Amino acid sequence: MAVLPILITGDPVLHSIASPITNFDDDLRVLVSDMFETMEAAPGVGLAGPQVGRGLRIFVFSWTDDDDVLWRGTAINPELWISPTRVGEADEDEESEGCLSIPGERYPLRRGDLAILKAVDAENKPFEIRAEGWLARIFQHEYDHLNGVLYADRLDHPHSKAALKAIRKSGWGRPAISWMPGVDDLDE
Repeated sequence: MAVLPILITGDPVLHSIASPITNFDDDLRVLVSDMFETMEAAPGVGLAGPQVGRGLRIFVFSWTDDDDVLWRGTAINPELWISPTRVGEADEDEESEGCLSIPGERYPLRRGDLAILKAVDAENKPFEIRAEGWLARIFQHEYDHLNGVLYADRLDHPHSKAALKAIRKSGWGRPAISWMPGVDDLDE
């Protein structure tokens, strides 16, 4: 197991549609293990293949809900059905999210309240999860990564303007910039 560098916005793999996984082998199991270790070191609640430089349709997630239920898994070649997004402005306290590929920034973003995730795990076993609230948000965020979309791409003005300004100020928005969880402190 190894902690992998996380790419920062601007790298082409983050802005491209990821390829389906066809080989369910030891290399895939190592990638899954490394992604979990990386996500936990970051720390985060989800991590997609493109974020660690792998243009593959895979994400991992680990989140504990208000009832202390741990939702942890690997979604490979996922499909996601999302309820319509409510109309109106996102609440800055309840609907703000961040991204490990835009470290240290958080902005409000309205997402669908319900999501149904269908995927296979690392053993190619199918599963389905009906998610609400934050788990639904996590699935939508990670699924977007597989389609070359970062949450900043979905922000409404003036938050989109603020995100672009933060990206420029940090010197991001170009290829081959990454950070290493457990080594780099990007919140300073």
